[in-house]
Amino acid sequence: MAAKIESLIDKVDYFEMVRDQIGAILLVESTKQQELAALAGKDPKLWKLRVFTERSNPWSEFQDRPDPNSDDPADDTSPIVNVWFDRAQLMPRSSNVVEKQQYDGTFRIDCYGYGVSTATQGGGHDPGDARASLETHRAVRLVRNILMAGHYVTLGMTGVVGQRMVDSITIFQPQIDDRPAQHVIGATIALGVEFKELSPQVQGQPLELVSLEVRRAETGQLYVETQFEFPDS
Repeated sequence: MAAKIESLIDKVDYFEMVRDQIGAILLVESTKQQELAALAGKDPKLWKLRVFTERSNPWSEFQDRPDPNSDDPADDTSPIVNVWFDRAQLMPRSSNVVEKQQYDGTFRIDCYGYGVSTATQGGGHDPGDARASLETHRAVRLVRNILMAGHYVTLGMTGVVGQRMVDSITIFQPQIDDRPAQHVIGATIALGVEFKELSPQVQGQPLELVSLEVRRAETGQLYVETQFEFPDS
């Protein structure tokens, strides 16, 4: 039977840390952007993102049709962002079978915008789906610019993350019971991240030296003859 792992695997893997780091970066930078907008005399709400990780249906908060003109926190219509880990592909040339494995991973950032129809002068109206699309595009713009800023080439995880790159941006229509959701538009940003993982190491078997003898060959080269044995466990 193969040797057992003698140490408790009491840690999180780097892919989990990278996912949480992406969410933290988006939240911190969105907050900072709101502060900068206020200092510039602009509406800070236009830079606000609500950030989640590993949620299957975060945009359900829009299903109750919140009022964008309300100051009630329950009616917050700011774009929703959800970060989740999708996949990782081994990079064999940068990996070894014992200690370190290098991966080319994909983390997806889903952005959801919400909009309701509003009346305009002259009896017309701005359609809600168009507003939702614009809100989604604004969220995508913020997320892309934050994550591709020069500050975050390694996502603040130098030594773990090699690089990151936005690979694609795809717009989609969220579904409820196989029907398109009303007033909500989504977009998925695929962020490619190269990162490493470490694995438990084999604990070396201690050796006990029995004898050591230095000899000299006829050529004058020195060599050592040794005998070892495993101590009783």
